[in-house]
Amino acid sequence: MTKSNKAILLSALVFPGAGHFFLKKRISGAVLAAASLAALYLIVADMVERAQQIVDKILSGEVAPDVAAITELLSSQATGNESQLLDIAWPVLIICWLTGIADSYRCGRAQDKSDVNP
Repeated sequence: MTKSNKAILLSALVFPGAGHFFLKKRISGAVLAAASLAALYLIVADMVERAQQIVDKILSGEVAPDVAAITELLSSQATGNESQLLDIAWPVLIICWLTGIADSYRCGRAQDKSDVNP
């Protein structure tokens, strides 16, 4: 298996930047991984916060522990800064993931060519 294929698989299946670390492109890998981790943190933190709010409402008796009521609470949209952060975090995560795949392929192909033609 070529370096470019391994790098693509690492970037696609493990985490953005993993393929770059495999190719010893540590700065590019660190930038992609840091941006992805920040976006993922914002997404997960929002999910945990919303879940905690729903649990608090159920425990206080404000909402019945019913699937329909919980589904209605989940479908309600976030407002204000939370919504803006999530509107930014999802595209950042997707762009980092796709950029990591494409760039690790590019860097891997360059290394494959240099290994063949020393």
